[in-house]
Amino acid sequence: MKKLVKRANNFVAKQAIKAQIALSNNKGEGYIDTAVKILIAVVLGALLLAGLYALFGNVVMPTLTKRIQDMFNYAG
Repeated sequence: MKKLVKRANNFVAKQAIKAQIALSNNKGEGYIDTAVKILIAVVLGALLLAGLYALFGNVVMPTLTKRIQDMFNYAG
């Protein structure tokens, strides 16, 4: 009986130590790190989208419109 109580006591003590180590562990990724990463991704995505929109609006679409008009211009 004493052996069983001693084993149970040791088990509980080991589990308490493991819990204390896990709770005092401050490694890893926090909420602020994740928020900063998401914010950076959103800003970079918006800049990329704005750049593509400007490129298509000023360079690609006028050229495409002119080529389509030239294709269907039977008089010229």
